[in-house]
Amino acid sequence: MMDLVVQSTQGETMGTTWSVRAVLPVELSLQTWHDGIQAALDLVDGQMSTYKPQSDLSRFNSAPAGTWHVLPTECFHVVKHALSVARDSGGAYDPTVGPLVNLWGFGPDASRYEPPSSEAMAAASERVGWWKLRLDEATHSLYQPGGIYLDLSSVAKGYSVDLVGQYLDGLGMGAWLVEVGGELKGKGTKPDRSSWRIGVERPGAARGAVEHADQLSQVLTLSGRAIATSGDYRRHFTADDVRYSHHIDPRTGRPVAHKVASVSVLASDAMHADPIGTLMTVLGPEQGLPWASERGLAVMFILHGANGLEERLSPAFAAALAS
Repeated sequence: MMDLVVQSTQGETMGTTWSVRAVLPVELSLQTWHDGIQAALDLVDGQMSTYKPQSDLSRFNSAPAGTWHVLPTECFHVVKHALSVARDSGGAYDPTVGPLVNLWGFGPDASRYEPPSSEAMAAASERVGWWKLRLDEATHSLYQPGGIYLDLSSVAKGYSVDLVGQYLDGLGMGAWLVEVGGELKGKGTKPDRSSWRIGVERPGAARGAVEHADQLSQVLTLSGRAIATSGDYRRHFTADDVRYSHHIDPRTGRPVAHKVASVSVLASDAMHADPIGTLMTVLGPEQGLPWASERGLAVMFILHGANGLEERLSPAFAAALAS
């Protein structure tokens, strides 16, 4: 019988870091497949980056009005899912909100950290609207109506986690934990038959210190599911004593004003968890929890309360903690 051990490898992608842990026979090395993992991540970045001018997404964003663009299979799949979430949310989630994100100082084209004028907001809002996009399933094509800036960052990172998982599955690896920029998916169990356990970071915790219990909000098992966390405690600015979150409500054109510190979403795969975290941050707990509960989604809000941080869970998330 072969001795099995947990091995790890890591790298960088999409302006963040990635890591993979996998259960392998002791005589094999996970490092052997490092380049294959990196290639899967580079594929997503090369197609869906808004920071790379030659990516498929950047070329679409800079294309003239009235043009159709054939997208690679992976990019088309992610666009289709992003638009389905936008439709289901009534536009509270909108992957075309990029012009407003840039305007408020949080995008790749941003150079300012102060509230914009109402005239600038109105002009940017004219370029926002998921419903203006059209997909052609037969040709995997996307229609550019003119001026639309599509940003898939709230879906692509989760998709990249799933893609790496598919790569590991294809190699016959039955137990692994994939992490890209804080989003994770796990499968199988460790050699001692214990599940992959991860901690949901408490907002304000020092990066790299989350192994300490007082830095964690909840500890979860991730065998057979994924988690994505969205929050404003890493990216915001303050002007005239007002704190502005990097999460923009597409319906108002302004940063969200409620007291959400972070939202964590559990799902069967990371691509489905990823945009729901963004959506919940926009909706806030009063609208978001009913929306999630109606759909059986596992969501945890961490809120800035009068006496510190407070948690609010959907029934599905509470059940996941108990399992």
